[in-house]
Amino acid sequence: MIRGLYDWTISLAEHRYALVALAIVSFLESSVFPIPPDILMIPMIIAAPRRAFLIATVCLVSSVLGGLLGYYIGYGLFESVGRPVLEFYGKDAYFEEFATRYNEWGAWAVLIAGVTPFPYKVITIMSGVTQLNLGVFIVASIVARGLRFFIVAALLWKFGAPIRDFIERRLGLMFILFVVLLAGGFYVVKFL
Repeated sequence: MIRGLYDWTISLAEHRYALVALAIVSFLESSVFPIPPDILMIPMIIAAPRRAFLIATVCLVSSVLGGLLGYYIGYGLFESVGRPVLEFYGKDAYFEEFATRYNEWGAWAVLIAGVTPFPYKVITIMSGVTQLNLGVFIVASIVARGLRFFIVAALLWKFGAPIRDFIERRLGLMFILFVVLLAGGFYVVKFL
């Protein structure tokens, strides 16, 4: 099923309404869709490098708006679905403790999920469930998704198709390494 969805998403890159399709895929990926917009964005940029930053902008705006839908799903459905389940199992007190901890580090969670291969939709929904400050959520989403999409766009714009393999296979790993180094740097500054 995922392979068919992947192939369908790739076929959208060649469609005359590819930018609209990209906006829809990017929007939905931030809250419910399992395929990342990079799958559509990469072939679109390779086909039209002069539009790389427009394509990245469409991805960014749509992704952040989709993240707001994910936030709302977490915020709006938790009381009607999630909380009764936690109460049934006697775990509702643990959730309050978890929400407090999550909100202390929520901006980092959004940043990390926004640039790494970790499913961003999980963090958008979790941010709504824990009622992470909406302004913090939006700013962290813009920074994280902007980094992710504009770095990909810049690499493809500069190097074209030869960089595609690196992006598809290793860029997620590079983002993870970047986050680890960044977190390590903050740890060293704070505790040493």
